[in-house]
Amino acid sequence: MATETFLVELGTEELPPKALRTLGEAFRDNLVDALAKAELSHGDVEWFAAPRRMAVKIAAMTDAQQDKVVEKRGPAIKSAFDADGNPTKAAQGWARGNGISVDQAERLVTDKGEWLLHRAEVKGKPATELLPTLVADALSKLPIPKAMRWGSSDIQFIRPVHTLALLLGNTSLDAEILGIRSGLTIKGHRFMGAQELTLNHADDYPQCLLETGKVVADYEQRKATIKADIETAAQQIGGCADLDDELLEEVTSLVEWPVVMIASFEPEFLKVPAEALVYTMKGDQKYFPVYDQDGELMPKFIFVANVESKDPAQVIDGNEKVVRPRLADAEFFFNTDKKQKLIEQLPKLDSVLFQKQLGTLKDKTDRIQALAEYIAAGIGADTAHASRAGLLCKCDLMTSMVFEFTDTQGIMGMHYARHDGEAEEVAVALNEQYMPRYSGDDLPHSGVAQALALADKLDTLVGIFGIGQAPKGAADPFALRRAAIGALRIIVEKGLELDLVDLTAKAQSLFGDKLTNDKVCDDVIEFMLGRFRAWYQDEGYPVDVIQAVLALRPTRPVDFDRRVKAVQSFRSLDAAQALAAANKRVGNILAKSDAPLADSIDANLLQDGAEKALAEAILAAQAKVLPLFADGNYSDGLSQLASLRATIDNFFEEVMVNADDPALKANRLAMLNQLRGLFLQVADISLLQQ
Repeated sequence: MATETFLVELGTEELPPKALRTLGEAFRDNLVDALAKAELSHGDVEWFAAPRRMAVKIAAMTDAQQDKVVEKRGPAIKSAFDADGNPTKAAQGWARGNGISVDQAERLVTDKGEWLLHRAEVKGKPATELLPTLVADALSKLPIPKAMRWGSSDIQFIRPVHTLALLLGNTSLDAEILGIRSGLTIKGHRFMGAQELTLNHADDYPQCLLETGKVVADYEQRKATIKADIETAAQQIGGCADLDDELLEEVTSLVEWPVVMIASFEPEFLKVPAEALVYTMKGDQKYFPVYDQDGELMPKFIFVANVESKDPAQVIDGNEKVVRPRLADAEFFFNTDKKQKLIEQLPKLDSVLFQKQLGTLKDKTDRIQALAEYIAAGIGADTAHASRAGLLCKCDLMTSMVFEFTDTQGIMGMHYARHDGEAEEVAVALNEQYMPRYSGDDLPHSGVAQALALADKLDTLVGIFGIGQAPKGAADPFALRRAAIGALRIIVEKGLELDLVDLTAKAQSLFGDKLTNDKVCDDVIEFMLGRFRAWYQDEGYPVDVIQAVLALRPTRPVDFDRRVKAVQSFRSLDAAQALAAANKRVGNILAKSDAPLADSIDANLLQDGAEKALAEAILAAQAKVLPLFADGNYSDGLSQLASLRATIDNFFEEVMVNADDPALKANRLAMLNQLRGLFLQVADISLLQQ
């Protein structure tokens, strides 16, 4: 069977830059899935995406499906013929549906019986016939949040479509997709190279587009080129560029022919906190800031043009003129804000609503101040600094700078606090209160900052749960999931011996009578413990290990972490599977007992050698492991309990737990209850699976 390269390119208006990679990869994946279902084999697959196009190129595509024989089983023989051996209506109907008579059917004989059988040879369809439909299906399944229509057509796509190329080798497939007839003509760069060019063979893509159309269609190649050129440009001026990957991705999605250039701004702007300048350069202008060898911002920036200009100086000058007013705005806001102390912004918080039922930002500030001081006392941090940081924590939201550049909240609070002469620990806490801002972000460093960050997050969690607005489905308008995982990370990774029961109760008390949910503390704790599941699964822990710990509902996050790690270590032991099964068996036996269980084992009622051995082993284990568990040394404690495996196995082989003698039975149940209680000091290991 012959093979050819297949190419599909969809030419559009400028695609959304932040979605370009997702669209390009989804188009590739959808098409590969469609080919697999259509049983069309192929070789390597490449995807391409640029601002005005998406394409997929597939090597060694077979030109047709393989012929195959399809077996269609009919009714069982006993149902296919009557007592006289004549075909029944069921058999006749089945045969007609397959285009044969009953006597032309074969017989399928198995251990379970005999059936009528028809083997039909199905001819494979040519790829030229299948591919247009497969491409259309792949495009229809793209993750497009909001489609648009253009002109008078009812056809919808993420952007208006102008060209469609479908080539199998040098054959152009005749098709209409998204209202566009396929052809050999595709678009080049909007301003350079050939505005239109003709593809004569699928193998010509993307080289023809690169050489004739001045378009680098390969997304990864374009990104790598931009990154390398920016690094070279930064080195030329003795600096290091801020190559934020999210910005790099966006810029890659904005240009078809990247040209990297260096520009400057006036050094006096460096008197403004670097974060504000960087925010406007990266966020508004898509520029790459440059830092010197000491990590200080330089009065330079690097940008990526989408055109190779004959006069680069004009392009550079134009970008410098564009950024200058934005930097001037930042300078003006900074100088204006410094005329007032940060604390003077506090009364303005009373005019901003945090949440209708929970009050203003000033109300939230009062709660955070009290809770931060309480937490600081619990972790040995400076309570006076924690209280001051809580008082100032939201004041920068009222400043001109943060009002204009919202992403600088916290950062500007830190700078203004330093300008006002606040303690450095207080100033840094104002920035670090929002940490971690995203998955993998740094955590607050000082105890004061940790107390403030926890207070802010717990106040939001308890407040929103307290008015019955817990997240539902994917909706989470107050980012409670992020707040919960952030709080847990701070407590666990910083080793803070805090209890969620205590923290949520204190947070609840600070709301007074504002909350309507009487079970708010339980709800918040359950929600936060549920975040552990996703956290540890992301770290590679098996679900059953996490479930075993969750079953005990430990509310001290540091303690929870120790238990998970101990159970994971225990799970790898040779004895773990047998002990998990034994614990499950013990749990089932105890669950069936209606009588109250004794608190201790009566040695006088021990009869069998196996039960005496287990009783002695339990008493010895209690003496060894309970002190370990009390110290949080769960791993060593479980390792000690693993040595009970042989004794437990022997007990179940030799001893009848449900003895006829009630006293004997009750004593054996008490012994099993004590055994299970030892393991339940850590987790419910009966939930472990191998």
